[in-house]
Amino acid sequence: MEHHTLNDGRKVAIRSIGPDDHERLRASHARLSPESRYRRFLATKPELSSAEARYLVEIDGSDHLALVATLPDEPDEPIVAVARYIRLPDDPAAAEFAIVVGDDYQRQGLAGELMTRLAHAAVTRGVKRFRATMLADNIAIQRVTANLAAGPLKRRQLGSLSEVEIELAVANEATTAAPSPARRTGRDDAAPAIIAACAGS
Repeated sequence: MEHHTLNDGRKVAIRSIGPDDHERLRASHARLSPESRYRRFLATKPELSSAEARYLVEIDGSDHLALVATLPDEPDEPIVAVARYIRLPDDPAAAEFAIVVGDDYQRQGLAGELMTRLAHAAVTRGVKRFRATMLADNIAIQRVTANLAAGPLKRRQLGSLSEVEIELAVANEATTAAPSPARRTGRDDAAPAIIAACAGS
């Protein structure tokens, strides 16, 4: 677990997600505004089912990796942001990514911090490209994504949606920023398509 200071001085802890984050993740989703939920899942989604939450917390740390930002000094360590990637079965060098930041923690640099750490972790695990489907007007996350790219952000417009893909910059310091694999220590079946959306920062 590492600590990170937000733009406004608040501190969060950043760590890998784990199985005993099941109820924390569901509670985090419930606290999101309807707009943030829609930006994350591209659909109205008032709650995460138990099966969906289980899929999202029981990761292997290589093909499926997720980082959370939490408030470790508050009761039950609430989750305020999540960034994850899932490697594509038919293209092991590529992965779908998604990120969601709680409404009270947006525009504080947290999305950029989580995505940078996620990209470094991906590179050390053999992932070279990130892909995502997001709302075309989600400029904030498109900027965050472009900052991770080794070249231009590739974008395909599909009505109100954009499919984006980037080649990840191979940073020399990637190994120093990479999180440890997900713990299977008791930390707290959905379709993998649950990843294919991205939320604003």
